[in-house]
Amino acid sequence: MTGLSRGAGRLVAVPVGGLARRRGGKPMHPRGAVFDAVLERRGGAVGRGVPWLEAVASDPAVVRLSRGAGLPAPLPDLLGLAVRLPGEGTPIDLLLSTTGRGPLTRLLPLPRRDAAAIYSSIMAYRSDAGSLRLAAFPEAAGVPSDPGPLARAVARDGLRFTLAVARGLGPWQPFATLALTGAVPALDPDVRFDAVQNPPPGLVPDGPMARFRAPSYRRARAARSAAGER
Repeated sequence: MTGLSRGAGRLVAVPVGGLARRRGGKPMHPRGAVFDAVLERRGGAVGRGVPWLEAVASDPAVVRLSRGAGLPAPLPDLLGLAVRLPGEGTPIDLLLSTTGRGPLTRLLPLPRRDAAAIYSSIMAYRSDAGSLRLAAFPEAAGVPSDPGPLARAVARDGLRFTLAVARGLGPWQPFATLALTGAVPALDPDVRFDAVQNPPPGLVPDGPMARFRAPSYRRARAARSAAGER
């Protein structure tokens, strides 16, 4: 399985790199909106072994909600929720995609229209507490996913998610809340996220999805560098 996922990742990375060059370094999720946010960790979710998940803290965050294929609304799309947090020397990035919430459906990307949807990491993290996945559960519904209307909806009503962690295919355990406070002035500035290189402390991207993603991330980073040199 390790060789298969890495081989598939290298195969997919070639067209991903070409798409990234055409889209200015964003092969997927080309259309989105960026928001200021606050992440409030309340800790105690998974027992011992992952201090970052167990800590009580409040951190400023940058959040990008996006449409994966860039399809026009009202068509459903694979939606993304990306979170950037300050770290010690390097940032912390979380990348979540719309999925189900059950033990198996949390592993499957599911197209959605509503930005107030369930998102999960799909990718597992290796940790001292076992194999973990992260998810975000909305505290609202009926939020448009098209960037302009989405930004206006968040400015008017705000948008909150409960962040949770699960060990293996076990139950979700809440550990934080994520509150979007308003869109940044440029709507969708050039903020790049990398869940493989910038995981939370104590969490190591692992499993087939991490190995599948890694080559595409490298191709996308190379395309961004090439675009910056022109």
